[in-house]
Amino acid sequence: MKVIGLVGGTSWISSVDYYRLFNEITNQRLGGNEAAKIVLYSVNYGEIVTYTHQGNWDAIAAIIADAAQKVEKAGADCILLGANTMHHVAERVQQSVKIPLLHIADVVGKAITEKQLKKVALLGTKYTMLFDFYTRKLAEYGIETIIPDAEGVDFVNSAIYNELGKGKFLPETKQGFLHLIGKLAGQGAEGVILGCTEIPMLIKQEDTLVPVFDTTLLHATAAVDFALQ
Repeated sequence: MKVIGLVGGTSWISSVDYYRLFNEITNQRLGGNEAAKIVLYSVNYGEIVTYTHQGNWDAIAAIIADAAQKVEKAGADCILLGANTMHHVAERVQQSVKIPLLHIADVVGKAITEKQLKKVALLGTKYTMLFDFYTRKLAEYGIETIIPDAEGVDFVNSAIYNELGKGKFLPETKQGFLHLIGKLAGQGAEGVILGCTEIPMLIKQEDTLVPVFDTTLLHATAAVDFALQ
């Protein structure tokens, strides 16, 4: 069994989910008392959020790369960044370590391709939705991505930073997400990427008829696949 490396803390709420999923999926595969081998480095989310709002991605890249290097030195065989937004600096992080970085958008692109979908909506922080690091990856799989209008982008981004990342999951916010998903489906989205690792705690597949892609679950599953291959 290989060792899974996770740079977490962005936010710690979703890092808990990653840890649980690594172990649950490993135990489902192997049975008995088997569990995953994991190295976790949890960064200070407050520091990351401050630099994010400042647009200081060089500082963020330095923090995440340093964490990845420490995870590698601790014996990890792969690196996962436990947040969709942090993949804006994924290429720089990969350059800082010798072990493979499992890119979340690659994992999601493969899952969408398996469903034979060609046009999907992307929900996440405004950086995930408006920057091109995610949509560019999906385009490599022949997938067209649409995002909400400016009001929708602000709603999702605010919910992530002010509620979900703090462990607040409000019924009215859930309804807002479901309304937005319905609107995007009406614009031709065949599926919806829950492109922030906290969103799957609020929105479940049973909440909507539109296929949803739980990026946390997909990413964690890919890590276990790697560890057990």
